[in-house]
Parts: sequence; structure tokens; C-alpha cells
Amino acid sequence: MTRKFPSPPSVTVASLLAWAVQVLGPTSTTPRLDAEILLAQVAGWSRARLLAEHRTVLAPAQAESFAHLVARRANLEPVAYLVGHREFYGLEMVVDPRVLVPRPETELLVDLALAAIAAMPPSPPLLVADIGTGSGAIAIALAVHAPSCHLYATDISADALEVAALNAARHQVAHRVTLLQGDLLAPFSDPHSGSPGPLFDIIVSNPPYTILDEIDAGVARHEPSLALDGGPDGLHLYRRLIPQALRSLRPGGCLLLEIGATQAEAVVMLARAAFSSPFPSCACRVHRDLAGRDRVVAIALACEA
Repeated sequence: MTRKFPSPPSVTVASLLAWAVQVLGPTSTTPRLDAEILLAQVAGWSRARLLAEHRTVLAPAQAESFAHLVARRANLEPVAYLVGHREFYGLEMVVDPRVLVPRPETELLVDLALAAIAAMPPSPPLLVADIGTGSGAIAIALAVHAPSCHLYATDISADALEVAALNAARHQVAHRVTLLQGDLLAPFSDPHSGSPGPLFDIIVSNPPYTILDEIDAGVARHEPSLALDGGPDGLHLYRRLIPQALRSLRPGGCLLLEIGATQAEAVVMLARAAFSSPFPSCACRVHRDLAGRDRVVAIALACEA
């Protein structure tokens, strides 16, 4: 149930912000930032203009809309859902409760994929798959920054793919991002021949890897559990995805997996177990994010002799 809060003392920008910071302080680690983003959204201004207009009196309807958003934020609803977008890799992505909010740490996955793309010959066009695409943030960032590639993006959720389609259209890459509904790499396989489908140069994935009992209350309350639940130990999707990726990577290709901060050793062991027999010279490397936490496991396959 949404809590009741005292009304702001006046409807100037400064007083509304001060009131919101007081309301959000007990539940948000960034109450001032949250308040500025929400009030800028209501006013239709940039945050810079908002701060310059601190003495401006807003309309009562705007103050009421702002108070409603603040109450929702105090109930731990993500700011991105409240404003309808989130920046990822310098691109504004549409987000809503159908998809997970893109996280800054996931940008490392894009960095590594772009580095791998740059190291590969661009002709013929490289094929890249994003498995569990959600909002499409990873696939779309790669399509924008690597115009020599064609992206395939899968998700089991039809609702998530609707959001991804909006983002692909917004960033004018829909012609190079093919969206497919299905479980992991299943959309590529031929059920009649048993063929795994096309061979990809790069497969990236930020699969569900959280243990639901351990996640933040706001995330658990508002973000889709389908995009979060990694099973009792957080590794359920890796156990299924890694062997599938083996059949769908070309020699010389690579698999890039986002992981939880404590999962590197377990995921590397799963990868080595799956890849060691057919690709004994595959290389596994763990990359850390800007906070110094293990964040991506990269598995590179050797080229054929």
C-alpha cells in the first residue's frame, strides 16, 4: 500500500524538491537525484533548467503529478519505470514493467563485444546473437556502434520483445536487429533436422542469475521475476545456455556472459566442462566492472587449424 505523505509547503521548484528529498530519504540512496529526475519529467524540462528555475512556481496539477510520482518512488518503484526510459550506452531506451531496467554494469558486456567485433574481419557481415534481450538494450547498442553486424535477439517473453521492437525502431536499427521469441537459442534450431541453425561470430547474454530470496526489495516488488530468477543457486540458465552456445558458435567465435559478482568460478567451470572436449584450446577470462566486481565471463574458441 502506498503511504500517505504531508503535502509540500508550496509549489516552487525548490520547495517541491526539498519536500521530495525528505520523503524519499528513508527509502532511496539517491533521493535528490530521484526528485530532480521526476520533477524534470513533470515539468518537461532538462535537469539543468530545473535547477536554474528553482524559484519558479509550478501549476497545481504539476505539483500533484509530482507528488504522485514521489509516492510511487517511495514505494520502491524504479525511477526508470516512472519516467518511461533509461539511458544505456549513451542511448535512451524505453523501459516499463515488462522488462528489466538496464544496469550500467552491463555496459561492460557491450564494450567487450565491440572489442571482439573490431578484431574480426568485417566481411561477410558478422552475426551476433543476444540471448534474453529484454528491452533490447545490448543488441541495439551493438547495432548502433557496429554497423557491419547483423543482430539476432531472443527472449522468451513476447511482452519484452514488444519493448525491444520499440527501441530498435527508435534508434533506426530495426532492419539489422531480428527479434525472435523463444527459450534461449531454441528459436534458431530446426526441430526436424536437429540443426542448431546459423553459426554466430559472437553470442552475448545477460541471463537471469539472481537468487530471488537475496535481491533488493524494490527489484523483487516491481521488476519482472522472469528476467531475474536464476534458480536456487543462480546458475540454472548458465547450465542450459552454455552447451547450446557451443553448438551455435563458429570456430574463432566467442561467448560473453554477464554474471553475478560471486559466480565467476562456477561459470568458468561450467564453460570449461562444456567446451573442453570439442574445443580443448578455448580460453576463459573473467572481466571486472568499474566497481572491481567480477562481471563478465568471456569464452573464446580457437580457430580451426
